Formats: sequence, structure tokens, C-alpha cells
Amino acid sequence: MFTGIISEVGKVFSLQTGKLTIGAVQTLKGLELGGSVAVNGACLTVTEFSPDSFSVELSPETLKRTNLGTIKTGDPVNLERPLGLGGELGGHLVQGHIDGTGRIIGISQEGGSSIFKFEAPQEIMRYLVEKGFVAVEGISLTVTRITSNYFEVSVLDYTRNHTNLNVHKINDLVNLEADIMAKYVERYLRVQRTGITSDFLREHGF
Repeated sequence: MFTGIISEVGKVFSLQTGKLTIGAVQTLKGLELGGSVAVNGACLTVTEFSPDSFSVELSPETLKRTNLGTIKTGDPVNLERPLGLGGELGGHLVQGHIDGTGRIIGISQEGGSSIFKFEAPQEIMRYLVEKGFVAVEGISLTVTRITSNYFEVSVLDYTRNHTNLNVHKINDLVNLEADIMAKYVERYLRVQRTGITSDFLREHGF
């Protein structure tokens, strides 16, 4: 489990078939083989590490759902270690299970913040509400506006300057993860609407 508060921006050293190697400093402290690291919001397993880098596996599912298959050597990536028990929850509960990708369709400045506009598929948009949470590239952000096919967030200059949003531009793909609470609520309401069915009765021996 993660919080969406990026601890470091790493640099891609290499991208091979099924393997991504990233240069880092803070993220390497206490790192162990088999441990988890969120890379652009995707929870990945550490398979190797050295004094200045670590490697993670990229499964076909990860490549299908994220933008990690499009990154290049030298690209910056957002990094976050898992939340420890008793740790500070500065953002919101982020699983690191990317729902899909969105596309940046607008960037504008407003005071000390940048307004990012993202086009996203309906299977993600359905979970978004104004003032609710969304993880973009693993960053915990608050939705400030939502329409039928895009949403906006306000990103503080500090956050932008300390994440890879600082280099993202119009038409770039970003990883998106909707708030897990919204998914649980939808699931609960769907079960409530369904009620007792013939399948339910058979499953319980009637």
C-alpha cells in the first residue's frame, strides 16, 4: 500500500524485455530483493539492485495497463516505497494497481499551481468525483473539475517540480488509479441492487 506522496524522481537506466532498471538514491535505502516499489504509480517487485540502481519485472499485464512500455532511457520516473505500519498517510490509500492510462489534453498556470486536464476512459471516469482522490503517475491529487470525458487537477508548483509532471507535455500518456473506496462503494451498491437471485439461492443450497 502507498500514499501517493512521491519520495524521489529516479532515472531510467535501461528498458529490456520484461525488465526495467532505474537509477535512484533515497529509494535504495533499506531496499530488499522481492520488495515493492511504486514506479509511476505501478507497484512492481524488485529483482536486482546495485549501489546506484534497482531492477523490476514488467509483466504483460503491467505493460498493457501502464505507460511503462513507452518510456525511454534517461526518462524521469516517480518513485515511492510502500507505507510502513504507523507511517504518516500524507495523501490517500494507493494500491499501486494501475487502472489504465489517460492523456494530457491541457496544461495552464493559475497562481502558484498548474491546472492539468486529463482525458480518460469511462471505466476510470466512472469512479471520479469533484474533490475526490485520484493517483496520476502515482501522485495523490484532488479532482477539481470533471466532465463526461475528462477531469482536471490542480498541482502545486512544488509537487510539479519534484515529480515527473515537470517534464510531461500535451498528449503524453499518464498512469491512472482511481480511489479504491469508490470501487468498494460501487461493488456494494451493485450487490444491494441485485438482491436475492436464483444463482444466489443455488449457491446457498436452496
